[in-house]
Amino acid sequence: MSLILPEHFPATDILRKEHIDVTENTRSVALKVRPLRVAILNLMPLKIDTEVDLLRILAQSPYHIEVTWMSLATHTPKHASPEHMQAFYQPFPELKEQKFDGFIVTGAPVEHLAFEEVGYWPELSDIFRWVRTNVTSTLYICWAAQAGLYFHYGIPKHPLPQKMFGIFPQQVLDAAHPLMRGMDDVFFMPHSRHTEVRREDIDRVNELKIIAESEYSGVGMVVAREGREVFVTGHSEYSPYTLDTEYKRDLGKGLPIQMPMNYYRDDNPELGPVVRWRTHGVQWYLNWLHYLVYQTTPYNLNDIK
Repeated sequence: MSLILPEHFPATDILRKEHIDVTENTRSVALKVRPLRVAILNLMPLKIDTEVDLLRILAQSPYHIEVTWMSLATHTPKHASPEHMQAFYQPFPELKEQKFDGFIVTGAPVEHLAFEEVGYWPELSDIFRWVRTNVTSTLYICWAAQAGLYFHYGIPKHPLPQKMFGIFPQQVLDAAHPLMRGMDDVFFMPHSRHTEVRREDIDRVNELKIIAESEYSGVGMVVAREGREVFVTGHSEYSPYTLDTEYKRDLGKGLPIQMPMNYYRDDNPELGPVVRWRTHGVQWYLNWLHYLVYQTTPYNLNDIK
């Protein structure tokens, strides 16, 4: 089916060049079915790159998806143009009376700070409370997964001795879980983070269940509240060259950074990456949309509680 995006949205041209069906809001009224409403709180610095990554993978679903971009009223992004934010994003206070079938919270480059030291933590906490009564299923990615686990369940984050950086195999622990349907026993997921959550902390909370983890990169996916909350520590939505860009950026700044593991062909940056995660990334995003959003959300959004 198609993504429903605002008119003149920058990602639209990129997606159409990849033969992805995009419908502009002005044409969506002609649809004969109610689209899934998915809101995305994009906390990443490179807004358009993240928009394209997420839209590219959501577009693989068989559903019409109306995407709403949420911003924070208490934070002004440094790397996004005010014109882009004004045209395509709505601050949380303008959306808090609405309800959504699905909600995605991205990562953010604030891992070095304690959660309470993040300038927008109070507003983010309000959003974390809001999703529990206004969204059918919420997907927390990378830092957002750590933040959500901390806010809702008191799970701490721990600093790593060096950046978890590369493509790491994840072992499926519950093949019967809807998110794992159609997945191989082992699948690959990109990781790019300086902190982690640990199994021993999660195992102390009965409401939480780890459904995928890695011997090297640790906890991979955690679910709670019968799938209404999904916490993913990696980035299955990443495009092929995202880690390459990060690696070369940090090298150029003279920062201590190791080559991303299991990423470049023959561990040679000149040969480019080997994409090992695309198929599984699409599969579990589709599983999230189908089993945890589409099959559980009420037709009348006002019935979400």
